[in-house]
This record gives sequence, C-alpha cells and structure tokens, in this order.
Amino acid sequence: MAFLFNKFQEAVKTLAKSPTFARFTREPRQLQFAIDINRLFLYTSYNRLGRNAEDADVEEIIEMASTSSVTDQQNQVQENIHSQIESFCTSMDEILLPDMMKRNELGEALAQLDPVPRRSGLSLAVGKSTPSTGCPAITETRPLKSGEVSSRLKGLIGYTLNLKPSQIPHKEAGQGLFIDGEADVGSVIAFYPGVIYAPAYYRYIPGYPRVDACNPYLITRYDGTVINAQPWGFGGETREAWNGLLVPDVRHSVQIREKGVDRWWKMLSKPLEGTEFGSAAEVLEQRNPLALAHFANHPAKDIAPNVMICPYDFPLTEKNMRTYIPNIIFGNSEEVNMRRFGSFWFRSKAKGSGSGIPILKALVLVATRALSNEEVLLNYRLSHSKRRPEWYTPVDEEEDRRRWS
Repeated sequence: MAFLFNKFQEAVKTLAKSPTFARFTREPRQLQFAIDINRLFLYTSYNRLGRNAEDADVEEIIEMASTSSVTDQQNQVQENIHSQIESFCTSMDEILLPDMMKRNELGEALAQLDPVPRRSGLSLAVGKSTPSTGCPAITETRPLKSGEVSSRLKGLIGYTLNLKPSQIPHKEAGQGLFIDGEADVGSVIAFYPGVIYAPAYYRYIPGYPRVDACNPYLITRYDGTVINAQPWGFGGETREAWNGLLVPDVRHSVQIREKGVDRWWKMLSKPLEGTEFGSAAEVLEQRNPLALAHFANHPAKDIAPNVMICPYDFPLTEKNMRTYIPNIIFGNSEEVNMRRFGSFWFRSKAKGSGSGIPILKALVLVATRALSNEEVLLNYRLSHSKRRPEWYTPVDEEEDRRRWS
C-alpha cells in the first residue's frame, strides 16, 4: 500500500505542473483552483479505493486525473466527500439515537415533513443553495456529554479531534487542533462550522467592512462564499435549534489570520431592500466532534501542512444528515447572485439552478497524508497584497499569489 501511495504523491507533484492546466494560465486564480481540485481528486479517490487497492486501480485514477476535465474531477470530489460524510452521519446516529429510532425511520419521518424528490450519489452534490424554510422538531437523543460522543466516534471511525496547546513555536499559536487516533490520506478530518454568507450578504457580516479586525474565524471558498465560525465557538452539549445569533466568549486562542477577507470593504452592493434578513434556525448537533476546523493552525517554517481545504456542497434534500452539518445560511441566497470582476462584486440577475436541488456551501478539511495522533496543520494562504503577521511563513508563495490574484 505504501508503494501505491508513493505513486499518488508523485502524481500530485507532477500534475500541478502539467500542460493539462495550461488553458488557465491567463487566470491565475482559476489555475490554482484547478490544481487544488486535482489534488483533492487524487487524495479522495485514493481514500475511496480502500486498503485493498490494486496497482491497476491506482494507475486508472492517475490517468483520469491527467485527462479528465476540472468539472468532472470536481464532481467526483463532491461524490467522494459526500460518501465519507454519509458514513460519518451513520456513525453519529448510532451513537446518539435511541435504539427505537433507527435512521431509516427518522429519514421517513422527515421526508413526510418536506417531500422533496431524493437522489443519491453525485447528483446530490450539485445545485443551488437556499435556506431551510422550516425548523423540524428536535429528535430525542441519548444524554451523552460531548466528550463521550467524541470517544465513541473514535471507536467507530478510528479518530476524533481534541483541542490543546499548539506545538507551533510562537506565542500567538494558542490552542491547536489535534487528531486523536489515525486517519488515512483523503479522509475528511473536520468541518468548518458557522454561518454561511453569500457575496450578496457581505454587508451583514459582523464588523463590516473590516470584518477581520476582531474575528480570526472567517474563511472563504473560491466562489466567494464566506463562513463565520465565531458564533459556533467550541460547539455545545445539546442538539438544538441554532441560528448563529449568539456569539460565545471564544478568545483568540488560535493564530489571527485574514483568510481572504482583505478586500471585502470594496464590495459595492448595497443592503437589499424589502427582504427579511437573518438566519433561519436549524436543528444542529452541537456535540459534533469534527466541527472544529476553525482551530487548525498554520504550520511553522519548514513544516508541511497535513490537511487542505475542500469545498463541499451539501444537498439539503438529505434531511437525515442535516443535523450533523454544522452550518446555517444567512439570508436567502436565491434572491440575488453576485458576479466577481477583479476584486469587486456586482449584483446580477439570478439564474435558474441546473438541478433544482438546494445546497449548503460548506467547507471541510481533507488529509493530505496519513495522520496519527498529531496536530492538524492547514496552509492559510494569506493574501500577499496586505501585511502578513510576523508568524506567517508561506508554504508556497506562488500558490498564495494565484489564490488571491
């Protein structure tokens, strides 16, 4: 298996420089997105092969990574991630749901509340995002503390997450995120929790326009979607209706980072009129042991990151999984679309969704190698256009430039 993984590692290094991506060279941001998707395709596909993979399987995936389009690879990544998260949700149900409430019974009950046509596989991982129109009743769960849930999850999937003093050698590192147990390369390690803002709602991010001044728990996807993890904090001890309005007292125990918020104050759209703003409450499981991605630190100099960011479009039709996705949507993303021109965002007329399936634009962290009882390290890729913190050492300066070009 180690030999096969070495093949994958070599593919990751060489494909990033492949002529396959030459058509994106005039758009550095798109080039970096294509490179990231290619890496995620390799890592998550390798993970899906399992430990009984054969050489021919590996060669086939490397060939697909070399020849298939970015869109096809992105779709496969979504399917691979969704499959892992589906297994995670099954494990959480096994831990938390009483014996009399099996997962299929819960799914049938929720389907009756909102009979949306269900699909499976990749078709569930695409579509347009809209907030939930209602808040279902809170399902009875076992009275377990978050620590007990975390311990049981490790027993089922082989790992969980803990917070403890970071091993990064500088005073601002604070708390770090650690994996307790072992995870294979391509595994979903953590969810980035919190409130999701589409570009049309940047003005409603607390602290706008300098939203990053007092909040180190912000992150952006390539499509401009912003996630604010500050309201989530450390999670909680219950399953409850959560709207993200209450911000817990979470001190800056992680490195202060900007994560791409450096240009938000240039956003030109005005607050929308005649719209009800805010986040509709969703029943979320706050004892989710993996909803801690916002505590991952940037690696020290000469230390390689061991996870990378992966966009994940959760299909809101998967109602029996919804409580374990630690995010809610601010506002109504179907009312307005935003189009980016350089560093500016403009409102444009909304277009119809290709599949009609509503999605939640989330982020997860994916392991870039096998992990075992160590600190989780994420490349922050801070923008080179602003002054960076003294502790920040770029992992790859060229990638940083392309990401924020």
